[in-house]
Amino acid sequence: MSTDNLKAPAISRRWRLLAGVAGGVLAVALAYGLYWAQVLRYHQTTDDAYVSGNVVEITPQISGTVVAIGADDTQFVKAGQPLVRLDHADAQVALDEAEAQLARTVREVRNQFATSAQLEAAVEAKETELARAQNDLERRARLGSSGAVSGEELQHARDAVKAAQADLNAARQQLAANRARIDGTTLEDHPEVRAAAAAVRNAYLTWKRTELPAPVSGYIARRNVQLGQRVAPGTPLMAVVPLDEVWVDANFKEPQLARMRVGQPVTLSADLYGNHVVFHGKVAGFGAGTGSAFSLLPAQNATGNWIKIVQRVPVRVALDPREIAAHPLQIGLSMRADVDVRDGRGARLPQLASTATPWSTEVFGSSDAQADARVAAIISANEPQGAHAAATRSASARGPGLLANAAAAGHRALKAP
Repeated sequence: MSTDNLKAPAISRRWRLLAGVAGGVLAVALAYGLYWAQVLRYHQTTDDAYVSGNVVEITPQISGTVVAIGADDTQFVKAGQPLVRLDHADAQVALDEAEAQLARTVREVRNQFATSAQLEAAVEAKETELARAQNDLERRARLGSSGAVSGEELQHARDAVKAAQADLNAARQQLAANRARIDGTTLEDHPEVRAAAAAVRNAYLTWKRTELPAPVSGYIARRNVQLGQRVAPGTPLMAVVPLDEVWVDANFKEPQLARMRVGQPVTLSADLYGNHVVFHGKVAGFGAGTGSAFSLLPAQNATGNWIKIVQRVPVRVALDPREIAAHPLQIGLSMRADVDVRDGRGARLPQLASTATPWSTEVFGSSDAQADARVAAIISANEPQGAHAAATRSASARGPGLLANAAAAGHRALKAP
């Protein structure tokens, strides 16, 4: 058998193998092309994504010396839990003085109301004296024509009428002056009482602000305060991080944003848990500019040599709260985001105006009600006994100014600040 006859089958097998490999590669390429056309081209992914959240700073509203610290880093606190307490001795003295001044003012205004009634009685008495003097003058005038009364006695009668008229005018002026201070007001609505009550509220709020509560529930981070430290208003003491309200900021390249819209579904995975834990979310919004535009030192492309760099835009992704509760995330963790851009309807940058308040706390609102209760209790304690029910009705009609349950809540507030 010749050598050529032996080589022919080997060459034939080689070509068949190459043809099989080429066919396999072509089939894989075709399958990938179909998969890209049906699936991949509707997905935009990025590894440049990180967990973000609110970092609630705890700062004092007044100056003072730190006497107690109620929480430390890594600890969980509930909303309203005391975190820092300042020395309240000076605030307590100011509150006592304001409450004493309010009580004194209430009694002074009560005196004005009582004086008004007294002056009204005095005016009636002066009117009676004037009428008696006028009657005496009329009788003496009739007798004077017959010579039964001397001219001097008649003149004394005229002088008595003038004196009585002057006394009546003076009494009326005093009554008008006193009425000008109380007309159109009640004891609680009197300007002097309201000014003193405002001073009590201010002093009470200052006293209350010596204790700094947690605005929200979360974990303590960045504690900077120390015992004995003298702090000023606005000094950062610590931070509370509510990890149940986190989101993801995913930074996508410019070409990836063309079909991306608000509301599109997003699947995410965290390096912390690996690919076996999948988070689901939705595109909540887009940043107003690229990351470099809002950096501390933005690029100055108008100077020097320029090299084009693909920019990235932050895209906020809202997460499912139930999944966050099952697998907690911490701020700054790396994520991988995959956005399904199949549904490309709607504007790329919609103007979504929200009327709801996304973040709020009710921790500080109770201080106003407690201050009103203290004011109502002080006024009630310094009112006349018979006017207590009327004053309570007046406080109820005024609404939030004085509490409707002024007597009960107010007396409890006076017992313990």
